[in-house]
Amino acid sequence: MATGQTHGGKGSAARPTDKKKYEDNYDAIFGKKKEKKEKLAILNSRMRTPDGTILESIHRHDYVTHTDANGKTYMLDGGCAYVRCSAHGDEELLTIYTDYPHEVIRLHAKWGTYGKEGDEPLKYVTIAGLNPYHLRAILDTQQKTMNPAMYKVMQDELEYRNEN
Repeated sequence: MATGQTHGGKGSAARPTDKKKYEDNYDAIFGKKKEKKEKLAILNSRMRTPDGTILESIHRHDYVTHTDANGKTYMLDGGCAYVRCSAHGDEELLTIYTDYPHEVIRLHAKWGTYGKEGDEPLKYVTIAGLNPYHLRAILDTQQKTMNPAMYKVMQDELEYRNEN
């Protein structure tokens, strides 16, 4: 009987390869793993119509409309959950996202309040317009139920006030 390899067959030894070339080609074909980006959250949803009217959708399914001076009807919906709007092409979206500077966010992001005792009609106040005690009370009592992006905005607002 012969010893050793008797045919040009398939051995179990790996063929010599260029590891760097293999990795580069693998990445070229399948792409490198992308770093996960933080998903942007909507903090305020507004639109300006051609006649200057500002539509604002405060909460999910808050469908607002306006018939403009040009006769077209404009709509905005979704609040901080999503943006659904008319698309005539002459409106301007003014949506504020979490990647905007805090100086802009604080003037547009809003919080609904029934007042200190909870007996006043609901009104929406900008983060910049909340007094520091109210802001601290919101952070201390609402963390489990509030939008995490809004929680961060309020934390940033307290920092902003401490620094300025």
